Amino acid sequence: MPYELFIGLRYLKAKRKSTFISIITLISTAGVALGVMALIIVLAVMTGFENDLKDKILGTNAHVVVLSSTGGISDYDQIMQRLVKIDGVVAATPFIYNQVMLSTGKNVSGVVLRGVDTKTDGKVTNLNRSLVEGKVKGLELPPPLAGALPLPGIIIGKELAKNLSLFMGDTVNVISPMGNITPLGMIPKMKQFRVVGIFNTGMYEYDSTLAYVGLDEAQRFLGLGDRVTGIQLRAKDVYGTGEIVKKINRELGFPFYARDWMQMNKNILFALKTEKMVMFIILTLIVLVAAFGIASTLFMVVMEKTKDIAILKSMGATGRSIMRIFVFEGLIIGIFGTIIGVLGGLLVALNLEKIVDFVQRVTGFELFSKDVYYLDRFPSMVVPSDVVLISVTAIVISFVATLYPSWQASRMAPAEALRYE
Repeated sequence: MPYELFIGLRYLKAKRKSTFISIITLISTAGVALGVMALIIVLAVMTGFENDLKDKILGTNAHVVVLSSTGGISDYDQIMQRLVKIDGVVAATPFIYNQVMLSTGKNVSGVVLRGVDTKTDGKVTNLNRSLVEGKVKGLELPPPLAGALPLPGIIIGKELAKNLSLFMGDTVNVISPMGNITPLGMIPKMKQFRVVGIFNTGMYEYDSTLAYVGLDEAQRFLGLGDRVTGIQLRAKDVYGTGEIVKKINRELGFPFYARDWMQMNKNILFALKTEKMVMFIILTLIVLVAAFGIASTLFMVVMEKTKDIAILKSMGATGRSIMRIFVFEGLIIGIFGTIIGVLGGLLVALNLEKIVDFVQRVTGFELFSKDVYYLDRFPSMVVPSDVVLISVTAIVISFVATLYPSWQASRMAPAEALRYE
């Protein structure tokens, strides 16, 4: 062990006359630990929320969408066969996308109507998994009974069903603003559908504004003939969709164009990334405050150990060695505080949902209302690279805080220090 490290450790031990310095040392250590702990917990929650949101977006939407600038795709079967041959594409399904209104007597709500192919949609989206009642196959028309045509099926979101007071088996009127042209003007087209399924994605925007019908039924109701709005694709790598988009644009050319899920949700993804970065910077200020405590501790230790420094220099210690003594002392405080913070942060972050549930049971106060935030659980995800970055940042800040007081100690002249001893 270098003698500089040995002396630095000795200076950390409390003596009767230096109790005040020891208290400040403990406060500085606690400050570093608190900052590191807060950073780990907050970044774990934000990372968990971000991943949870991405899962919900990818569960409802496709990884890549192929559209046409002419307003529709007619030969979609052939185009789908070309698309699935592109490297990175796993599956494809056609879809129809249009805005309509749902009406049940006095209750009316504007929604986005999606026509889906019940045979291929399950390979691309997770509509099957999000269903709480019914099945996607319910969208397929059953055989007619006694000559009467059965009502086509529709799947709606949980919040939409609540707003319109709809249950399984109820009928709802679907109204399209693009109706029939008559001498009296445009008359909206209306048709009755039967609720055959209710889904719950966990996101209010989707659960309150989406409705699904069969592809053939959507084509008939919207008067699209054999055309569809576009083609949805599932990719092997959800973060490699940018390259797939480029390949599709080269392969199909005009009038077709492709967009991936990151392009379609770039605003919310950018907001989450920016917020995470800002929170990291803000919470790093806690570690900076603790670093000032480390610097203050070292200044007071230098003032108290003036005689020791002079004696060490008289015995041949160089200025660099004196500087190392106090750098080691400050680093020990920073490293020890970082270790405590990392252990505490991981303990809380990995058991955050249990802790929140326990606090809610004890206090009776709902800290995290699922009805307000529309999340199935309290999100928390620890990323090892984040923990390493936080630890390195805390230690570097602690190291920088030791430089000036240590440099001041190294410049002390032995004669000046011992003049009044």
